[in-house]
Amino acid sequence: MSLHPNTRVQSFRYAFRGINSMLRTEFNARVHAAMTILVVVAGFALGISRLEWLAITLAITAVWLAEGLNTAFESLCDVASPEFDSNVERAKDIAAGSVLITAIGAVIVGLLVFGRRLLALLAS
Repeated sequence: MSLHPNTRVQSFRYAFRGINSMLRTEFNARVHAAMTILVVVAGFALGISRLEWLAITLAITAVWLAEGLNTAFESLCDVASPEFDSNVERAKDIAAGSVLITAIGAVIVGLLVFGRRLLALLAS
């Protein structure tokens, strides 16, 4: 089943609206955006390889995916349970922990890709 062209365009509008909302309302999303820009600029400046770009791209994508799902999940939890509920708190903490795990993994990828290059720049 193919979507009508206007429906496809509208689905992109919804997606960009969601990204915009996340960037406006979530501090961590803005941190991820700044780090994304920094890493991409560093990648070009330091001339990383195609394989290293692959690792960096996957790490960046994973962090954005985790942050987006966490933000959506927290929003749904707030609607489903506006009053405090320890089970909802636990679920939100686990989702936030998943973002942290993903971000730590991305930092490790960044250190593996940029570490030697940055140390060489500092030593010179």
